[in-house]
Amino acid sequence: MKQLPLAIGAIGNGPEQSFASFLAGPNAAALAHLRQGSAGPAPASYLWGASGTGKTHLLRALVRQAHEQGQRSGWFEPGSALPWELDEAWSLVVIDDCDGLDEARQHAAFALFVDATTHGIAVAAAGRLPPVDLPLREDLRTRLGWGHVFALQPLGEAEMRAALRREADRRGVFLSDEVMDYLLTRFERNLKPLMAQLDRLDRFSLANKRAITVPMLKLMLAEEGAP
Repeated sequence: MKQLPLAIGAIGNGPEQSFASFLAGPNAAALAHLRQGSAGPAPASYLWGASGTGKTHLLRALVRQAHEQGQRSGWFEPGSALPWELDEAWSLVVIDDCDGLDEARQHAAFALFVDATTHGIAVAAAGRLPPVDLPLREDLRTRLGWGHVFALQPLGEAEMRAALRREADRRGVFLSDEVMDYLLTRFERNLKPLMAQLDRLDRFSLANKRAITVPMLKLMLAEEGAP
């Protein structure tokens, strides 16, 4: 079990994942719902969509918001060790990557869901598929579909450019249009791998004490290989 009394525990080593740093694009309704504290104890909130659409970002932002309000949270995912037990002091329970839960963790998630509901604790979850299509036990799948369900859509190209530019600005690096064009042409147009490439570029640039340019990007790929 991974308990998260501090929001930073849910964020890990990546860039800050907060509501403020989330570029909503077509997902404004999900952002507004969670940001306004609409992930109430009943019904639950469930986010679904392909990798890179921002599901985990929004869940981590929700944890961060709870922490900033002086509340504690519990975070669970397929890799979380058993047993999964509820802390009645939590105000929020998060279950990420629901479609990856094995049989034992499905049972644990269902029990956790019931306990959280009984104690009036909010539940927020996410997965790649809508509740009806999740490869889960029926009672858990049904409960995930009872509440507020949001299908997250990928960002368009203009929004991806804006997200990359904002992250580059946050890091204090200059990302030219030429580099941006190369990234969007060379790599999958999915925000998650693009952000990973920006992180690689930033580290490679610092190590070589060179500005980020297309030639430097090509050098990085030649030396480190494509992902």
